[in-house]
Amino acid sequence: MGESFGLLAPALQQFHRLAGRNELHGLVAVHAPKSFLARLLARLLGTPLVACEGSIRFELDAQPLAETWGRYFPSHVMTSRLRLVDDHVVENLGAARLTFALIEKNGQLSMQLCHLHFFGVPCPGWLMPRVVAEESGRNGRVDFHVRAEVPYVGAVAGYDGYLLLQKGVSA
Repeated sequence: MGESFGLLAPALQQFHRLAGRNELHGLVAVHAPKSFLARLLARLLGTPLVACEGSIRFELDAQPLAETWGRYFPSHVMTSRLRLVDDHVVENLGAARLTFALIEKNGQLSMQLCHLHFFGVPCPGWLMPRVVAEESGRNGRVDFHVRAEVPYVGAVAGYDGYLLLQKGVSA
């Protein structure tokens, strides 16, 4: 993000500076995919299939070349691997490889989907999902809002919540 990183809320800067192994806790509300195709895509991505609310455990393994994010929802575990490539974040999530631009606005962070490959095949523009992935920070916590909706299929993933920024467990 370059200089834009310094414009993020202090809690977001703290979160994205974490290194090594860390464990954070918070609360989450998960929204379930409704259509058959949305549930099938969610299964292939490894995103939650069941709506629920409750505690979330977030495990971060931040190494110099990549990060592994483990999201332990009340009814599901979702893991992805993220790395920085040419000023973009590339996330491997199940059968998908998503490429995001990082955008700072009013101290918040948005991830804008630029490219998607599914089973290695580029997604055509007309089928490109609408993804909302936003983070904000305040009072020692990181709030998150995530939605992914595919044209003609509907919402495939969605969850909202927060993580408390307490000292993580370093490896």
